Amino acid sequence: MRPVLPPPRTPGSYAVALVCLGNICRSPMADVVLQQRLADAGLDDRVSVSSCGTGDWHVGHPMDSRAAATLQAAGYDPTRHRAQTLDATWFERFDLLLAMDATNLADVRALRGSTPDPDRAMLFGSLDPVDPGSEVPDPYYGGDAGFQEVLAMVERTTDALVAALAEELDRP
Repeated sequence: MRPVLPPPRTPGSYAVALVCLGNICRSPMADVVLQQRLADAGLDDRVSVSSCGTGDWHVGHPMDSRAAATLQAAGYDPTRHRAQTLDATWFERFDLLLAMDATNLADVRALRGSTPDPDRAMLFGSLDPVDPGSEVPDPYYGGDAGFQEVLAMVERTTDALVAALAEELDRP
């Protein structure tokens, strides 16, 4: 069963934001993979993607070099990423905000406050076909194996997300 996504604000297009703590490891990895998988599926002209962090420590910086190396070794291009910070405008610009862990999700929901829009924030791992509801672990303080683990989780979850987006965009 495919996950149910919030409906798009603009019929025929969809905007997805990926959120982690500093926007240099998990969310940019997911951003790069999702953009590539959308292009491969022919959906990149209908789905926009961006990523951000709940903290502002790395604003303007490229992604962590270990995250970039992991992506590059897997055939992705990590060079365009520059860290950004989540702010209230993201709730107007994006149809769906996917947080990498429960703390990030709580931070997203706290910033969202009492907007009249239905909840468009969820855990990225809620779409994981292998381990639904899982959190994407922060690899920042670990070794290369942590980045490989994140990439594996991101790739399988992204495939499920792309299928759900294709289904959502095909609705009349």
